[in-house]
Order: sequence, then C-alpha cells, then structure tokens
Amino acid sequence: MLAKVFSSAVLGIDAYIVEVEVDLASGLPYFAVVGLPDASVKESRERVKAAVQNSGLDFPVRRITVNLAPADIRKEGSAYDLPIAIGLLCATGVISASTLQNAILLGELSLDGRVKPIRGALSIALAAERAGMTRVILPRENASEAAVIQRIAVYPVDTLPQVVEFLTDRLHLDPLQVDLQAAFAPVQSAPIDFAEVKGQALVKRALEVAAVGGHNLLLLGPPGAGKSMLARRLTTILPAMTLAEAIETTRIHSVAGLTGDRTALVTTRPFRAPHHTISDAGLIGGGYVPMPGEVSLAYNGVLFLDELPEFRRHVLGVLRSSWRPPGIELGSVHILFRSDNLRITERARRSSRSPSSRISATGEDDPCSISHFRAYAAAQDAARLDVEHRRTARGIPIHGLPA
Repeated sequence: MLAKVFSSAVLGIDAYIVEVEVDLASGLPYFAVVGLPDASVKESRERVKAAVQNSGLDFPVRRITVNLAPADIRKEGSAYDLPIAIGLLCATGVISASTLQNAILLGELSLDGRVKPIRGALSIALAAERAGMTRVILPRENASEAAVIQRIAVYPVDTLPQVVEFLTDRLHLDPLQVDLQAAFAPVQSAPIDFAEVKGQALVKRALEVAAVGGHNLLLLGPPGAGKSMLARRLTTILPAMTLAEAIETTRIHSVAGLTGDRTALVTTRPFRAPHHTISDAGLIGGGYVPMPGEVSLAYNGVLFLDELPEFRRHVLGVLRSSWRPPGIELGSVHILFRSDNLRITERARRSSRSPSSRISATGEDDPCSISHFRAYAAAQDAARLDVEHRRTARGIPIHGLPA
C-alpha cells in the first residue's frame, strides 16, 4: 500500500516542497529511507517506530520503504519524523489519504510521541503558500512564526496522537492567528539608547549620516573613547523595520535556529558582533547545505567588526568580495552562493587595537606614537578599509562632558 504526505525542506533561506512517499510491501520486516537522506534523517526510523508504539498505535511489521522526493537534493534534519509517521498510519488505513491533501506536516518526534520544534518555519510557510497548500501542521513552538503568512491555516500540535485525532476528525483544532500590529508595537523600554551618549558630537553626526544613507563606517580611536558604545547604539536610530524587512530577517534567523518561541517576527534591527577569530564560512556562511553566516544574520541591521585588523586577511577579503558584485542595491548587497541568493548588509566597522591607541586620550600626539600609527595604517590593505565614512573618536575628559 502506498501513501503520500507533503512536507518541506530548507535550502539556504528558501524552502521547497518534499513529497514523503511511504510504501508497505510483504516480506521480512525492513525499514529503508531513500531520497538522499543524511544520518539524522536515517535515524528517524528508530524515532518514528518508538513514537508510534509508545503512542498506543500499531506499527506495521512489514517491508517499509520511505522515499523523500525530489531525490537529487540532500535532506537533513529531523523535521521529517512527523510526516513519515503519518504516512505509515495512512498506508495502514488509520488515516484517510483525502485528509492529507493540501497539507504540509513537519516536526521532530521524541520517543514518547511529543512533537519538537524545527527550523525555518517561516520559509516553509512561504513555500507552502507558493505551492498552493492551504494547511500547515507543525510544532506549537514554531506556529506563531509560520502564522505570519495569513493566507494559509497554521495548526499548532503537541503530540503524535493529537495529530492523528485531528486528521481523523475526532479532535477540533483552530488555526493560530497572529496580531501583526501587536508584533510591531513599539518597545516601551530599550536596554540602550543613542540619546544616552554625552559628547562625541562629530562621531554621532557620522553615525547619523551612516544610518540615513546605509553607509559603512570605520571608527578609530584610543581605548575608552566610546567606539563600541556608539556602535552598539547605532541600531536605535535606524528606521523602524517594515513588514517585508521583518519577514526577511526572521527567515534568516529562523533557518539559523535563533528565533525559538519568543515572538512571531524579529521586529528590531539585528546587531551582530562576531569575534575576530571567526572563519570565512562563519562570517559569510557556507556548508554542504548552505547556512547563513554573521553577515547574513546582520541583514537589515548592523554588522560590527570589533578589532578590525585582528581579523584574518582572507576573511576580510571574502567579506569585501561579497559586497562588491554587480546588482548592488541601497542598504543591502546580493551575493551568489551555491545558487542561493542571500541578501546581506554591513553598516558599522571599527578598529581600536592598533598603535593609534598609544595616542594620548587628551589629544596630545607624541611623535613616536604618530610614527607607529602611520606605519600601521600604511600596512593595512586599502581594500579592507573601503568604507564611505571614517571618523576618529578621541577621549573626552570628565569635566568636558555636557550636563
């Protein structure tokens, strides 16, 4: 007996529909998963068997073949547990095939039948809408994120028996509704604010210009001048995110597993500050199945490269090459990576661990420090400092701060 269930998978930040085909045949008991699965997908055989049996349902003792189509794209992750289990129950006649039409199922199964969260729920909901699906059944932790796409019905579930009862019309579930206006409600108290900064008028002016025009910015100055403090407050003066920007940013963070069950959308500008020991793949993204890096996670926000000269040369080279391809748009950069169009942005960069820190905080420049600074600056690759604005932050004496 053959059954087919629709599921979905994420590639980059986009999702595509996966057909989970389950065939039961006579013969010795056997459970095979084909369709280019990785190790975590192959292990679903044990999770599905234990979850079905521990939920009080009959597991077929037959020759079972599960095919994940399209078979030429590698499948990874544990989100196929729920559709495989439902496909088995459909093949045995527990669930009618008609109830699975136009429905997407996703979720990891624990051994006791609980449905655990997955990644990329928002991208999957968008793919379901494009494919003409009308329902998405997925873990409760991901439901609010997927329900942002209001043209499909999103049903949050907690356990495998609950899904079976819902599909057999023994349980009624209401689709989840998300209030987008409440999601974009202004935050009453932000932890940091640009208005808190006293002094540094020129640097603040440069940050304002960078925020308005979407420019890159390089901050130079001695330790304690306030470079990091100013850079971290840049997001508080950026324009409020639109719905389209919030959806795009949430898609990226969801694929990276950074959204959790906190909110339906990421409505605040992201601020990413990777350590200078990061690799080129960690910064730009990569992997056999492409995953977003820090640059992509900073999309629509701020990428803060603290201690810029400490980053490895080839890492900065990859970063520069990623923001200079054809097709540049204001505020974002398009890069082509393994046939995935990942949009990124960088708006703030700075450097402080340099000989310039030997220049006194009061502005009195000694010749020795100046000579070291000029040699240090000359040694830097000009291509790495390809920014629209540069501003030096000088230390401010306590008595010089405004009241």
